Parts: sequence; C-alpha cells; structure tokens
Amino acid sequence: MATAHARKGLILYTFKRTKTSVVGVVLAALMVGLALLAPWIAPYDPIEQNVKLQYAPPSLTHLCGTDGYGRDEFSRILWGSRVSLMVGLASVLLSMVGGIPLGVVAGYRGGKADAVISRFNDVFMSFPIVIFGLLILAIMGPGLIKIIIAIGVALTPRIARLARGSTLSLKEMPYIEAARAVGQSDPKIIILHVLPNILGEILVMGTLWIATAIIVEASLSFIGLGVRPPTPSWGSMIRAGLDQLTNAPWLSLFPGLAIFLTVFAFNLIADGLRDIADPKLRG
Repeated sequence: MATAHARKGLILYTFKRTKTSVVGVVLAALMVGLALLAPWIAPYDPIEQNVKLQYAPPSLTHLCGTDGYGRDEFSRILWGSRVSLMVGLASVLLSMVGGIPLGVVAGYRGGKADAVISRFNDVFMSFPIVIFGLLILAIMGPGLIKIIIAIGVALTPRIARLARGSTLSLKEMPYIEAARAVGQSDPKIIILHVLPNILGEILVMGTLWIATAIIVEASLSFIGLGVRPPTPSWGSMIRAGLDQLTNAPWLSLFPGLAIFLTVFAFNLIADGLRDIADPKLRG
C-alpha cells in the first residue's frame, strides 16, 4: 500500500511539475464539461432557425453571432463539441482494442505471425489517416458511428506497430526470461508482464491520436462526410462560413478556435503523460 501510495504521489508530482500539462488538463476538462452540459447551458436550440437574425455579429445576446439560417453559433459550437470529443475518444479506444492485441502477438510470437501482421500494417499505413477514412466513408456513407469506425480502423495499424515495437524490446528482458523459466504460459506472461509495461507509451501516443482524430473528423465534416445536417459539427461549421469570410468571419473563426484549443489541450496532456512514462524525464 505504501509503495502504491508513493507511486501515485510521484505521478502527481511529475504531472504537476510540468505547468503546461496542468493547463492542458484544465482546458480538456473545460471542453469535456461544456460538451456534457451542452443540453443545459446552450442558450438556444442549435438547429432552430430564425432568418431575421441571419449573420448577426457577436453580441451579448449571441456570443458568437449567428449563421446564415439565424442559428446561434455558440450553441452550435457547444453541441458540436460532443461530436468531436466522442469521435476522438471512441475512435482511439476502438483502435486500441484492435491494435494492441495485434501488435503484442506480432512482437511476442515473431515468425510468420509477425511477418503477416507487419505486412498488413505496412499496406494500411501507406495511406494517410484522412485518405483512409475517406475511402471507408465513401463505401459506408456519412454518419457518426461510421466516422468512429473509419478513424478507428485507420489508427489501428499505428497502434499495432507501436505495441509491436514495445513488445520486441521487452520480450528478451530478464524478468520475461525468468517468467518463462518458472513455467508461466505465454498468455499469462503477456497479461502480467508485457501489457502493463507497454501501456504507458501507448497511452501517451493515444492521447496525441485523440487530437489527430478530432482534426480528421473536422476534415471529413468539412468535405461533407461527417455527421448529417442539421447536427452541428465544427468541421461543417467552418465549411459553411467559408463563403462569408469577409462579411461574417465569426462563422469559421469560433469553430476553428474550438478545434485549436481542444487539440492543444490533448497535446499538452500527452507531454505530461510522457514525463510520467519515461523514467529519465520523470527523474
């Protein structure tokens, strides 16, 4: 218990020491809180139209102005955060569920299993994430669940490659050899010794890939393959404001700022997690 408590204290100290990571946690918590509370704190219905108020500039009544249909931009940004964060978190979680077992099996077993999995990874990683997601959505069609699946599948080979590399560096370690010597089975060794020691690095990269997934979702929504209208999405909101950049710049400015702050927050958190996962940086 004392050791676990000391380890927890060391992790908290390491994370707090990097002030930028604390800023990232605060920003991410704020964005998640706004997303969760959007139904209660959004001042207007995000899809309610009022043509009398179209292209109204930012004011105390409409903090971020209104769009061409008179819809409140601030309310739409709040509701759009739910889409972006859900896609970011769910797609990375999906990629971990598929990628970690593939990478661990390839790295630990080696031989034909490693060759087959690595070749598939090489093929899939030859496509940029946006292009790969675009290909999947072109087949499946737009929609929230389909975007999560598309981005999750696109990230899976990257998770698998990371897990494979970490497993290769661990499987010849003395404590793994000792576990084999006392008769532990391969599945038990993987669960008890390999996975706990590679999850730190995967968690760091997973946090960065959440930011990547948010950007990819915005990019796909920008070209019309995101969630179906009139559901608000940051990418589609930016696209809708392109034609009015000179007359109503707030239409693209505020959704773009929301994407920037969210991605920035997760990048800062990843820096803190990296310090925790790397003993040299932690020391």
